[in-house]
Formats: sequence, C-alpha cells, structure tokens
Amino acid sequence: MIEDQAVSLRNMHRARKIQVVAVSGGKGGVGKTNLSLNLAISSAKRGKKVLILDADLGLANIDVMLGLRVERNLSHVLSGECTLDEVLVTGPHGVKIAPATSGTKMMSQLSAREHAGLIRAFGELQTPVDMLLVDTAAGISDMVVSFSRASQEVIIVVCDEPTSLTDAYALIKILNREHGVFKFKVVANMVRSEREGKELFSKLSKVTGRFLDIALELVAIVPFDENVRKSIRKQTAIVDAFPGSPAAKAISNLADKVVTWPVPTQAGGHLEFFIENLVTVHE
Repeated sequence: MIEDQAVSLRNMHRARKIQVVAVSGGKGGVGKTNLSLNLAISSAKRGKKVLILDADLGLANIDVMLGLRVERNLSHVLSGECTLDEVLVTGPHGVKIAPATSGTKMMSQLSAREHAGLIRAFGELQTPVDMLLVDTAAGISDMVVSFSRASQEVIIVVCDEPTSLTDAYALIKILNREHGVFKFKVVANMVRSEREGKELFSKLSKVTGRFLDIALELVAIVPFDENVRKSIRKQTAIVDAFPGSPAAKAISNLADKVVTWPVPTQAGGHLEFFIENLVTVHE
C-alpha cells in the first residue's frame, strides 16, 4: 500500500513546493499552540498563504483560540464525507486552518489505514498554500513523530521547566536516532529574560551534544508576557491584539526568519511518499 502511494506520487505533476514547518516540544503547556498560531498570522502578514494543521488530533484547540465556528473537521475527511479543502476555515489575515476534533479518542489513535487517508487528503489539496505549519500534539506518539520527521523544519519549543528540557530531548533523540532528523530549531518560550532563554538553550545543547550528532539553532527567545493571557481571553492572536508587546515582537521577528528559510527543490528521505504529500500542492 505504501509502495503504491510512493510510485503514484512520484508520477504526479507538481506545480510548486511549499514550506512545511512542524512546531513541537515533547511536553504540553510550553505555549506551542499559541506560538504556532501567532507565527502563522505573522507569516501571513508578510504575504505568505499559510495553512495550519491542528495536528493534536484528539485535543485540537486552534479554532477555539480564535473563536471560529467549525462545522466539519479532519474526522469528516477520514470518513470520506468531504475533502480536506471543504473543512478548512479562514482565520485572521487569510490564514487557513485544518481543524481536528477535541475530546475524541479515536482521532488520537489513528490506524495505519486512517493515517494513510490523512496523508492522501493532503496530496489532493487544491487550496493555494505557501507555508504549512503543523502544530503537533504533546508527547512522543507515532503521530507526533510522523508529522515532525516529514517536515522540512522542526521547531522545538522549550520553557524553564526541567520536564520541558527532558521531554524535548526525548523527542529529539527519537527523531535523530530512529528517523535520521539532524537539524532542529529551538524557541525558548515564556522566559523571564534573554539570559534565561540562552541558558535554556545551552542546557539543551549540552545534553544533545554529549549523546547525539545533531545541529541545534536558537531561533527565538519569547519573553513571558501577561498580554498572551489577555489575548487568549479575547480569542485574538497577540500579534493582532497587542502588536507592540514583548512576546508579539519576538514572534514577529521569528516570522521574519521563517519566511526566508529555503524550501527544498525535491522531496527526499525514507518517508518520501509522506513528505511529498505534505510539501507538494498540485493544481
């Protein structure tokens, strides 16, 4: 089945490539989803056609954070009731969101066939997209690993908690040793100072440097900011609600970097069929 998909995808006509960025972290509560949402909106403000995949398939909440009304979600795509294009909802600045479900155990435990169905749905996407941001679930489940290893760039979000660094290391280790991912971007989130952010990155770098052959890059230090909580209550992204706030400025600066990251001219790797489905949009 996988081999057949790979062959068919290699034979497909590809109009253009898109940038695929996974935002992960291993641990829940590090601000990963809020970062994903604000990064998407900031990138859209810079002219990118952005799609967010709410890949926390059993506990999705990006649509809730924006107060959007969702009638259909990825579970309806998997059941064959509609296409992926038909479940997309539009958020601020034209950002498209592929909503999952919340409180549905089935969506967090997809079978291999259902996973393949989701993959196929992305291969058939017609909506114009320049950037796909994948907001993964917490933990190191197969789904988290699949989306992360299939992306061109993996952003690891950490905060100043021992379990955050431990879980981030666990995810990096699996992606590196079992799936050949060697390049990771790091965001130090909700830190009290730039020094604290750099120290967090240093701690992670030391442990990965001892045991893994990888490249880590600190791409953003996002300060703790009470305006984040205020924007969530308003169901508005902080880059819109409080654009001059410290966290909004830091995320906007990150978006300036992300939109310039190169996009590979061709897919590659052991999960080529999956990567090609994610990075290729055909007209």
